Amino acid sequence: MTASHSISPDALRNTFVETARAMNRKGLNQGRSGNVSVRYGDGMLITASGCHFDEITPEHVVATDLDGHYQGPLKPSSERSFHAAIYRQRPDAQAVVHVHSPWATTLASLRRAIPAFHYMVAVAGGKDIPCTPYATFGTDELADHIANAVRDRDACLMANHGQIALAGSLDAALDLAMEVENLARCYAQALTVGEPVLLSDDEMDAVLDKFGSYRENAQASDEQ
Repeated sequence: MTASHSISPDALRNTFVETARAMNRKGLNQGRSGNVSVRYGDGMLITASGCHFDEITPEHVVATDLDGHYQGPLKPSSERSFHAAIYRQRPDAQAVVHVHSPWATTLASLRRAIPAFHYMVAVAGGKDIPCTPYATFGTDELADHIANAVRDRDACLMANHGQIALAGSLDAALDLAMEVENLARCYAQALTVGEPVLLSDDEMDAVLDKFGSYRENAQASDEQ
């Protein structure tokens, strides 16, 4: 799916529901934890507070502006402040996925970033995947930590909480969250054996350059 303005509102809501259900189905989430949003006009669509992701329907998708004002009978997710902060910080972001995936949460509970132990770390846009400081969920303090972390990254871990991935579409954000979870698993497993050998800054610069070309090709293909 391309940017949210390129499809009808009904199609966007249907894709939104598919993404939310997939978070549980793919093992990134359980029950009612986590949330997902997509940029919509001057605001966003976001999962309703407390909805079960195995049972979510288009009626559980809440329209809200970036100041927290919403429409309809259901309240938006209590985490809407950090979704809004991401969209303010990153005009290129069209979708945000937040999950409590097991391996990312494991590292986040240790307050460990994911360093350049594998070249695919660059998929998040830099030489590491940072871990934000801890703050209570739903607070402006947490939103500020996350906005700072994704200033130049497309994903981050959240201390004692979970992970966030952002992208130009719901599909791409979900794919990135899955890649972050896989990297977290591999890094955590490596730590049980020893301290992984990290790639050099020069090597990661080369990888980031190659990833930039790959993204340009992928975007060109989407536009055809």
